[in-house]
Amino acid sequence: MKTELDGGAIVYRMVAGTPEYLLLKSATSDFWGFPKGHLEGSESYEDAAIRETKEETNLAIKLDLNFDHNLDYDMNNGHHKTVKFFAARVPEDAIVTRQVAEISNYGWFDFERARKQLTFDNLKALLDAANQYLTN
Repeated sequence: MKTELDGGAIVYRMVAGTPEYLLLKSATSDFWGFPKGHLEGSESYEDAAIRETKEETNLAIKLDLNFDHNLDYDMNNGHHKTVKFFAARVPEDAIVTRQVAEISNYGWFDFERARKQLTFDNLKALLDAANQYLTN
């Protein structure tokens, strides 16, 4: 079984002391999730998370390396995927410019709305962990 490696970011901004999370909708499905993508060459998880977030949203981020969380799952094509996510805060007035070929929509969501919007349970658990980290 082939294993694919991805880096990703839980991008958030603070509004009135409360985190709002950036979620992206895939251009090829109804999937809502966080910015992420494949490691290229000898790229680290951190470098892939920064590059993919920039490509998909045009946001330049700095990762909070004190929060990293791995998701491991099997894909429909028979491959296994490992994604390492990091938290990344952006300014409240950060402007998102989506990568049209890959992202059909995006939004900023408070915790409850983000949890309802996310497509998969493992992403909801990831959001739970990030929100606990950010609000404690």
